[in-house]
Amino acid sequence: MPEKRKKPANKSRRKPATARAAPRTRASLLRRVSYWSAVLLLWGGIAAALLLAWFAYDLPDTDMLGRGRTSTGITFLGANGETVGTRGDIVGATVRLREMPTHLVNAVIATEDRRFYSHIGVDPWGLLRAAWANLRAGRIVQGGSTITQQLAKNVFLTPERSIRRKAQELLLAVWLEQQYSKDEILTLYLNRVYFGSGTYGISAAAQKYFGKSVGALDLSEAAMLAGLLKAPSRYAPTRDLARARARANQVLANMVDAGFLTGDGASAASRRPATVRASGGAYGVQYYLDWVVDRLPDYIGRPDADLIVETTLDPRLQLLAEEKMAAAFAKAGTAARVGQGAMVVLAPDGAVRAMVGGRSYAKSQFNRATQARRQPGSAFKPFVYLTALERGMTPDTMMRDSPLIFGDWQPRNFSGKFAGEVSLEVALRDSINTVAVKVSEKAGRHRVIDTAHRLGILSDLQPTPALALGASEVGLLELTTAYAPFANGGRAVLPHGIRKVKTAAGRVLYQRHGAGGGQVIARHDLDAMNRMLMTALRSGTGKAARLPGRVAAGKTGTSQDFRDAWFIGYTPQLVTGIWFGNDDGRPMRRVTGGGLPALTWQHFMSEALAPMPSTAFPDGRAEGGDLISRIFRALGGDT
Repeated sequence: MPEKRKKPANKSRRKPATARAAPRTRASLLRRVSYWSAVLLLWGGIAAALLLAWFAYDLPDTDMLGRGRTSTGITFLGANGETVGTRGDIVGATVRLREMPTHLVNAVIATEDRRFYSHIGVDPWGLLRAAWANLRAGRIVQGGSTITQQLAKNVFLTPERSIRRKAQELLLAVWLEQQYSKDEILTLYLNRVYFGSGTYGISAAAQKYFGKSVGALDLSEAAMLAGLLKAPSRYAPTRDLARARARANQVLANMVDAGFLTGDGASAASRRPATVRASGGAYGVQYYLDWVVDRLPDYIGRPDADLIVETTLDPRLQLLAEEKMAAAFAKAGTAARVGQGAMVVLAPDGAVRAMVGGRSYAKSQFNRATQARRQPGSAFKPFVYLTALERGMTPDTMMRDSPLIFGDWQPRNFSGKFAGEVSLEVALRDSINTVAVKVSEKAGRHRVIDTAHRLGILSDLQPTPALALGASEVGLLELTTAYAPFANGGRAVLPHGIRKVKTAAGRVLYQRHGAGGGQVIARHDLDAMNRMLMTALRSGTGKAARLPGRVAAGKTGTSQDFRDAWFIGYTPQLVTGIWFGNDDGRPMRRVTGGGLPALTWQHFMSEALAPMPSTAFPDGRAEGGDLISRIFRALGGDT
């Protein structure tokens, strides 16, 4: 039989089956991809939601934006109204955007966030651009944070660098964009951002660096301030003016690139760079500011706002005091073994005009003008002789300079000699120790102590025979203050450095009224004391302090073994006290009050008084002066 051939129909049936299988496979694959994509999307969404919740659960309280900062800063103004120093973080008054120069706003936008008015708080393109620039440079050369992100970071977040903190920054930036307009965000930013030197806000920065209001900033100044935002400490003009100006030129170039400024305008501004206002006060003024800060709570309690403190400090006198003390150390410090010194300058009403608390504030913040207690030596004697006058003695009363013994203690004169009969005026002039002790014993030690306290000495004084020679320790500020009644007509004063305290917004918290504690020296006694102390300066142990053509008085003081040397002197315009010694009590090399302290006093006062007219001392005719004199005598000199 012939061989049967296979029917081609069988082939045709298998081919359609294969063709139908391909669409089914693709459909199955598509279903699987769709399924797993949905699963991944679902779980990815859940994970993202959980991650978002994890980032957001401890977001800071957004009400902080309305409350502002809680830390406080203090700006100190001198008696002339100029800033002499700051403490803490200084925040300027709020300035509205429309009050800011357009070139300032443009400088900030061109440098910090050119797409500010178009993004939603986060700028993806900016982030990518910064990432690419940093990748190419191999280091961080560009930041991707928008102005809104910077505001969120500055107000709500800590400086911590972490993915969590960055995520919170992004969330808060988006939230801010939903709550505030672009202009409101920019206003908040410029009033909160840090500009270096403890200064926050554009208003404080304008005052700090240029001494002017925000509205008065020119283009060069605006560019310099905008340039600070990237790195305030690095570009601060008070630290490196050349670097700050170079940074300002970069800001001007940014403004040209952004279309805010022409090339000619940038060149013109670059040729007239910003000039920074000279820093108010020298470094030594910190002793004075420490003293003022310590007393602030007594006047206003604990501050809850940024403060402006108007002080009594005279910047000219402060700088002069620092210069003269530095010159004294340079001249005699090493050779005479003088390690430290201090100076206090008062107006006769007790206003502290200048204060030097030590040789170097950087090395020691201990204020020797206010905190140290040392033996004043013969600088204490005016209180002894005033007590004697109030007990009926006069400058012409005669006393015998002769040996005197109290048990195992015997006062000795610096000269080692005895002068015999001398008047009280001569005894004070020549600083005769034996006579001072005899006068103290005759007037009464407790009365001498009462007199010293009445005039302004606050330290405890021991009623020993050595009281008259300054054996009890006192401070320079209190001793200088106690001389002020001799200069002002016999009125007690309180040393003070604060005239007014107000908030940065202008609310007055404290203002000084009154001048002190009233009349404490009677007219006749005041005139006699001034006569005696003028003689002591003119022809006695203090003659190195003479001021030709000026009325001046004062007294030297030297403690045992040359451990302390003082000169406290006064004119009708100023009362100035100076101390030299060593913190550890080591003796100096024969430094007496009539030497280095008196010379330094003369050098300072001759220049300090140059702009002031020469006048006589008040004669003590204040109301009630004669009555006080009669009362003192009626009560035996007690107060």
